Amino acid sequence: MGYGLTSSTLLLLAGVAPAAASASVHLAEVGTTLAAGVAHWRFGNVDWRVVGRIAVPGALGAFAGATFLSAVSTAAAAPWMAAILFTLGAYLLVRFSRPLRTGQRVGRLRGRFLGPLGLVAGFVDATGGGGWGPVATPALLVSGRLEPRKVIGSVDTAEFVVAGAASVGFLIGLGSEGFLLPMVVALLAGGLIAAPVAAWLVRLVPAQLLGAVVGGVIVLTNARTLMRALDFGGAVQPVGYALLALAWGVALVFAVRAMLRARRARAVVAARLTDPARDEAADDPYRTEGAIVSESVR
Repeated sequence: MGYGLTSSTLLLLAGVAPAAASASVHLAEVGTTLAAGVAHWRFGNVDWRVVGRIAVPGALGAFAGATFLSAVSTAAAAPWMAAILFTLGAYLLVRFSRPLRTGQRVGRLRGRFLGPLGLVAGFVDATGGGGWGPVATPALLVSGRLEPRKVIGSVDTAEFVVAGAASVGFLIGLGSEGFLLPMVVALLAGGLIAAPVAAWLVRLVPAQLLGAVVGGVIVLTNARTLMRALDFGGAVQPVGYALLALAWGVALVFAVRAMLRARRARAVVAARLTDPARDEAADDPYRTEGAIVSESVR
């Protein structure tokens, strides 16, 4: 859920106009999200009821956001887009520095929750150049009414419709010249190549740690645009960068601690499932460790 955020941030850093950056990223996302959606569908990770109820409002929000961004001047859009990306990066830092609670709850996700969520996430996604995943995915995970793999698969699949609607909005607002086709091709090719690598990498590097790392990178890179827009100069910028880097380091420490606690909790649960005698001993203070060992041997 960092493709749009990272790509738009780097394009802004390279001097690309905000509307052109978001338009190019979303056109590339039409291809990457199609590939991701097909993969998730084949692995059974898609809840089509959720996709239908979040994709349509998301498309409306994305179209409105693309139309809005196309009408805003480059000078006004740059700090606006940087502020959205900075906020989403900070949100990722805070979200992934805490334990990820995804326990299943009873009930189904209702349209009155999915509709507004899709509308807001789609609008933020188009105006910020990214944000569909960071807004929609945590909201669905926290609800606890859909297993994590189906949250990710459904959000990714719905993003194909959202990216398409945003691209149409930019096409109407900017015309075909608003899309930087060489960048679109490069982003599409890179995304399709990186996807299987990321799927392999996430098996080695925990998602919680990756989320905190990506959040910090997005915060620091967009802070530059915001400081310039607010006329922060002299010694203010180095101090600001130092404070942000310190906050990033603290968030990484908390993310690692939360990750280790989650691993220990899973290990305890697995041990109890594989060794019922140990679980019984925890409830009976009069039983000794030697008795448990003897029973295990027998």
